[in-house]
Amino acid sequence: MPEPILEIKDLSVYFYTYAGVVKAIEKVSFDVYRGETLALVGETGCGKSVTSRAITKLIESPGKIVSGQVIYHRNDGSTIDLLKLNEEEIREIRGNEIAYIFQDPHSSLDPLYTIGYQIAESMEVHGRIKNIKEGIPKVISILREVLLPDPERRVKNYPHELSGGMKQRVVIGTGIANNPKILIADEPTTALDVTVQAQILELLNELKRKYNATVILITHNLGVVAETAQRVIVMYAGKVAEIGTVEQIFKNPLHPYTKGLLKAVPNPMIKVERLEAIPGTVPNLITPPGGCRFHPRCPFAKEICRKKVPELKEIEDGHFVACHLY
Repeated sequence: MPEPILEIKDLSVYFYTYAGVVKAIEKVSFDVYRGETLALVGETGCGKSVTSRAITKLIESPGKIVSGQVIYHRNDGSTIDLLKLNEEEIREIRGNEIAYIFQDPHSSLDPLYTIGYQIAESMEVHGRIKNIKEGIPKVISILREVLLPDPERRVKNYPHELSGGMKQRVVIGTGIANNPKILIADEPTTALDVTVQAQILELLNELKRKYNATVILITHNLGVVAETAQRVIVMYAGKVAEIGTVEQIFKNPLHPYTKGLLKAVPNPMIKVERLEAIPGTVPNLITPPGGCRFHPRCPFAKEICRKKVPELKEIEDGHFVACHLY
């Protein structure tokens, strides 16, 4: 049995807005195994990013983590519930042992400081270097690792002087600067063109091997999942719909929602007149549907689906699904 590095148990995050309480994620549970790449997939608004941010309490007002545990297994064998830490304690872990690569590199970088200063500052905060000046040679070596051309010159550049692909490399460099044990990549290729996307994914794989890191990859691109991940968690409307290895999810999808997602992906080997779409829209999470949240869009919905929330059940080894059909 693989060893977990994170155990997420019954995690719920609500946002208290003027319109009502948005149940962004509810009773989400899964394990992340040491050394794997785990993909979180689903439509926009299904709770992927909220789940990843809740791991290190990065939920801002009006959001609130209302329940759950995030058990982190450290390398020394000790365990710690990250949600019980105060702000000072969690900051020691955030950006150091658990680092993020955010979706939009433009908003992740401060336009007023050089990229060299920003990466060195993240190292100084966690005590990896004594001061910014001492850290610049290390920053140049990090920029070389993330394949940024001419790092000696680029280290003095401001973010507006770099292209989108270069900025994303800088953000990845900031993420790996402190040699994190877990790297959470939140749609790291969304803002980039296809050729740069491939380079960034190859770079992430290379860095994962080099640093022996665990990667949580958040994406709605199933091609990226097939290329990079070992296991997949499919989320829908703030709940886990299905968990399995990449092979199980792609070859034998169980949940009607997972089947719908895969049918909506174009296959260049097969001539198709029209791609299949999942009917309906993502539900309003202020007043989510009762029972299974997918039932209003599900072609197999029965009476029990409207009344009872399905439990996550193991159907085959390592393959879980939350659906009354099983």
